[in-house]
Amino acid sequence: MHKYGELLRGLLEKRGIVNEAQADIFLNPDYKRDLHDPFLMRDMEKACVRLYKAVESKEKIVIYADYDCDGIPGAVILVDLFKEINYKNYEVYIPQRNSEGYGLNIEAIKQFEKSNAKLLITIDLGITAVAEVAQAEVDGIDVIITDHHIPPNNLPRAFAILNPKMDTYPEKMLCGAGVVFKFVQGFLKKYGEYYKVKDGAEKWMLDMAGLATLSDMVPLIGENRAIAHFGMKVLRKSPRPGLQKLLAKMNIDQKYLSEDDIGFMVTPRLNAASRMDNPIRAFELLATSDEVEGGSLADHLSKINDDRKTIVTGIMREAHKKLKTYEHKEVIVIGNPKWRVGILGLVAGKISDQYKKPVFVWGEDENSCLKGSCRSDGSVSVVELMTASRSSFLDFGGHELAGGFTVRHDKIHFLEEILSENFNKIQNSEKGQSLKNSERTVLEKADLAGDLSLVNMKNWKEIEKLSPFGFGNPKPVFLFEGVKIEKIKKFGKNGSGEHLEIIFSDVNQAKAKAISFFSSVDSFENKLEEGLKVNLLATFDLSRFRGREELRLRIEDII
Repeated sequence: MHKYGELLRGLLEKRGIVNEAQADIFLNPDYKRDLHDPFLMRDMEKACVRLYKAVESKEKIVIYADYDCDGIPGAVILVDLFKEINYKNYEVYIPQRNSEGYGLNIEAIKQFEKSNAKLLITIDLGITAVAEVAQAEVDGIDVIITDHHIPPNNLPRAFAILNPKMDTYPEKMLCGAGVVFKFVQGFLKKYGEYYKVKDGAEKWMLDMAGLATLSDMVPLIGENRAIAHFGMKVLRKSPRPGLQKLLAKMNIDQKYLSEDDIGFMVTPRLNAASRMDNPIRAFELLATSDEVEGGSLADHLSKINDDRKTIVTGIMREAHKKLKTYEHKEVIVIGNPKWRVGILGLVAGKISDQYKKPVFVWGEDENSCLKGSCRSDGSVSVVELMTASRSSFLDFGGHELAGGFTVRHDKIHFLEEILSENFNKIQNSEKGQSLKNSERTVLEKADLAGDLSLVNMKNWKEIEKLSPFGFGNPKPVFLFEGVKIEKIKKFGKNGSGEHLEIIFSDVNQAKAKAISFFSSVDSFENKLEEGLKVNLLATFDLSRFRGREELRLRIEDII
């Protein structure tokens, strides 16, 4: 490990990387070494052969993708493949979040049968769709499921199922688009030469696989780290006009695109399509080859994202008012029939972050069903919690930290009590405790302590070697003890003052600028004021806003 500097060595050790061989692998992702053979995945051979048969027979193919920033990039990957092999007899179908909800639906399948579809490929969904796949079978439609969610005991009778969680595939935590990328990789490995596709053509699709991997919060280790690493490289030079127009709209220099830009800027705008409008608009933006269409869609997504922010702010204001009026149980359940279902995941996430509890937020959809989203603070798996409380739900699904649900009208007023009771039961079990310990965020502890002289470009370049940052590989958090608040300034768009900029100094007179978005002087343990000495937890942040490079700190907490 001596070939690495002291700072980098300390950060690697914090990640459990204690020898040079491990460090070399982690710091230098390699496409051939780190991406597994796609044919290690169960049913890959069957899926590739069936797709080949469909293409050769010119069968109508339906791509049925989830409406989020995992399913939609996955659909773009598959369409990229069809463009490579010059195949045109396909349709992209993305269900409406508010009216159709998550997953396959039988009405859509009936429409596919009428259009003479013979092959249905799902993206980021389908692993629980037993009845829907059975309907497709009755209608003479073969189904290839590509999904990454936890398989149930009773699997759908699909022609082929690609899901790394149900076999011996080495990387269990691929996102939905990651699974599709493996499918495309497998197909081109088997048939690429036949279709005269250039070797390595799938590498240009890594922008979409990387975007989804970063957006879907899968751990950035192993194969996912390689997908995110090379995905970011391709994203920074991706020729997609819609993506370029969207980045320009946000004043992001494409060649310097960062993981933070993805998480805080790009993903919310793509997700706004399903939350506020039609998810097909996000797909069209990423898939189009037309400059004018790309510009128009970028404008549209930016506008509806602004509308989304306004609505979320209104709901949050109402939620805070409600939450002040009663004593919270172990799980928070809050809702209003008037709240727009598509944005409740954002609301649940914000409340969970603030109250450090699992949160379930509900509204009423266009069909008078009570639907909602839930988020965990890391103390429990929301899927396990909903499974233990299944009598209250008509439908539910998701991951450990996030999920969606449909709740019975007659159960909604008792839901908080039931979930809280089951939360306590899970917490008292060995499984619940282990999850609590493993899922708690690393941001509760600093990676390293030091003084403000650490904040320099040389150290940032060392830290940057650990990127891409995200879930499972967060930005290193530094503890600066006993630093003094020299100056506090509010800033924000159109003079909103919704963000904080603070100048800190230490005993050695070193100074550093730090920022905290959507914060006020009252957002921390103690009210902030100039002259106060505090302990600062922060990450390094390199801003290139409007072409001006500035190294600063991003505040995680002030104690």
